[in-house]
Amino acid sequence: GEPLETEHFFSWSLDGVEEGDVVFVIGNPGPTNRLNTVAQLEFQRDVSVKAQKSFLGSRLAIMKGFYEAHPEEGEAMGLRNQMFGLSNSLKANSGRLEALSDPVILARKADGERQFQAALGGNPEFSAEWAHVIRDLAEIQVEKASLGPEYSAYSRLAPGNTESALLIRAIFATQYLQGQQGGASAEQLDQIKTQLLGIEAHPEEMEEDFLAERLRDFERFLGRDHPVTESALDGRSVEGATTHLLTRSALATRDGVEAALNSGTLSLADPAISMAQAILPSLAGFQTRLNALTAQERDLAAELGRARFAVYGPDVPPDASRSPRITDGVVRPYEYNGTLAPVYTTFFGLYDHFYSYGRESDWNLPDRWLPPHPELDLGTPLNFISTADTYGGNSGSPAVTPDLAIVGLNFDRNIEGLSRDFIYLPERGRNIMVDVRAIKEAMDKVYDADRIVQEILTHRLFRTEAEADAAGG
Repeated sequence: GEPLETEHFFSWSLDGVEEGDVVFVIGNPGPTNRLNTVAQLEFQRDVSVKAQKSFLGSRLAIMKGFYEAHPEEGEAMGLRNQMFGLSNSLKANSGRLEALSDPVILARKADGERQFQAALGGNPEFSAEWAHVIRDLAEIQVEKASLGPEYSAYSRLAPGNTESALLIRAIFATQYLQGQQGGASAEQLDQIKTQLLGIEAHPEEMEEDFLAERLRDFERFLGRDHPVTESALDGRSVEGATTHLLTRSALATRDGVEAALNSGTLSLADPAISMAQAILPSLAGFQTRLNALTAQERDLAAELGRARFAVYGPDVPPDASRSPRITDGVVRPYEYNGTLAPVYTTFFGLYDHFYSYGRESDWNLPDRWLPPHPELDLGTPLNFISTADTYGGNSGSPAVTPDLAIVGLNFDRNIEGLSRDFIYLPERGRNIMVDVRAIKEAMDKVYDADRIVQEILTHRLFRTEAEADAAGG
């Protein structure tokens, strides 16, 4: 119940950073793919990352279309935040795909792989133990690539805010009916029933669009002759099949599901359940085969890591794995789109974007920030950039000077920096940090958090009189 008082802490920089300053970012970044083989990277480029980008782009377009047509309902649903999450993931996958499609990056990775193989081949002991690993990994990628249609057709097929509620209900309803026929216990059936009734509904227009897009995925990636597509479309167009399912299935609404369960009329003949009966064995077969290949790949990757350490020792760091890391960088601008990104932005830029683009744009501001506080120094640096090697999972990581003074908090990368999942290119990527000068200015002028500001400035814990009396002085 008491604030921690310790002699060990990062002091708060009052001067911030300038161009050319060195900073260190301390955090627990998520997994990277820098030590993957070229074949593994090509699989990501051609199949897995490509599938993710396609899915995210199509579902985000559906959400945006609904929000633009029904802004008030969209706000009530929290759709803006959902779209932000999808947009963030789409940005990440778009940047990864762009990096994987860059011939320069792939050429550098291939060159490094050739040098590594040459080093293995030059040592009879290493060659005998590990010469097969890169070849075996390449063969697994070929097998995984054969699952490419299913990768895309079943991408993110699970309960959530981007999937047709009817389709997910159909999957659970099929499991429920098959469980009844197969002698499942009452407890098991109740668990499936609870899941079935707990599926959140979408507004009608959004549900129709989500269902149509999934059927379109089946048609586009599996082909019209695949059993899943044949069952889903039943000879109709995507639009016709969507209408048929939503008007003829008891699973189109939660009330319909509940009524069918209570009356005992839920049937395998329901058109949505017929579709799910085709999906489930295909999906299970895909997942079983993929899981087996992934397990083999994981074992080979461990061998590859041992081989790499035998050749290079600690000179080549392992991929990130959410373990603690410290990375250094320099505060430096970068060129893009024919212009130069400065090392930091300011509150001036924040308000310029709001007033230039307006309330309905991505640059909207909370009411508390409008109009600008008369004492707010609009020239205060807001965000700054550096070449520090950060990536997914570094959000919230403190940036400190060589003297261990905090100068910012990491929260993003530029789009070019997304290539860091595979290779570190300091000439391209920049990490983005909120500047401590902006934090102090906002807390002081906008949020009126005077006590916190005083603690920052003096490095001393301040208490109110009541807190001091309770603490005994």
